[in-house]
Amino acid sequence: MKIIFNKEIIYVLIITIIVAIMDISGIPTTLFLNLSLFDINPIILSLFINFIIIIGFIFLSRKLLFPSWDFAFNKKYLVEGIKKYGGVTLLIFIITTLAFYIGLKPFNYNPSVYKIIFEGIIYYIGVGLIEELYIRGLLLNAIEILFKKRNNSTLIAIIISSVIFGIGHIFGSIDSSLLVIVSKVIWTISLGLFLGVIYKRSNCLLLSIIAHSLIDFSAIAFVYKKDFYYPSVSLIIIIPLYIALGVYSIYVYKKGIYFY
Repeated sequence: MKIIFNKEIIYVLIITIIVAIMDISGIPTTLFLNLSLFDINPIILSLFINFIIIIGFIFLSRKLLFPSWDFAFNKKYLVEGIKKYGGVTLLIFIITTLAFYIGLKPFNYNPSVYKIIFEGIIYYIGVGLIEELYIRGLLLNAIEILFKKRNNSTLIAIIISSVIFGIGHIFGSIDSSLLVIVSKVIWTISLGLFLGVIYKRSNCLLLSIIAHSLIDFSAIAFVYKKDFYYPSVSLIIIIPLYIALGVYSIYVYKKGIYFY
């Protein structure tokens, strides 16, 4: 099996690793920023500012090191992509939201509207944008090029990038139980398969950014809790759902069909 490296791919992989470290660790903003605004979590504020820095770093790196790199934003394919994949995305969002609602109630915190909007919506737009930029836009495409001599290079890239995406979420759950850590890895690998498939099938990164952000909005229920944890009841609902989503995504890709 021949793997093809060139200078552009090496640059992309290096930038992807740096961005992943910045995203997971919150560096550099968590080192020197401790903002306070209304009742918004200061860590969330710092991480969001870090997102802005990361976006600038990615596009500056692209301009200087790999100017011909195509993220495939392709606005012209967005509407068609929403028609084909919007329904299943909305369904996943609704079921995940209900799962968190069932598992987290009764709620014990009355957040301000600023906290609801920022932590429940704006922050997750940032998460969707950043993770799609470097997981799908950089890493997945780089892996696909590395294996381009293989007939199934795109599928290999979707699977490998999804596994890396899932493993990367271990660091955000390091203080959780083993059950939660394993569940979150399985959950995010499966989500990665879905997002990778709709990205490559639609050739539109904007679509996967919107889908990722919408699904993440399901976590808005956590804003109404004083303490952060993943309820077992929620995981029992979510994990089988996402495993089915991941498996079906691969089936959809291999068969060349759609989700409806």
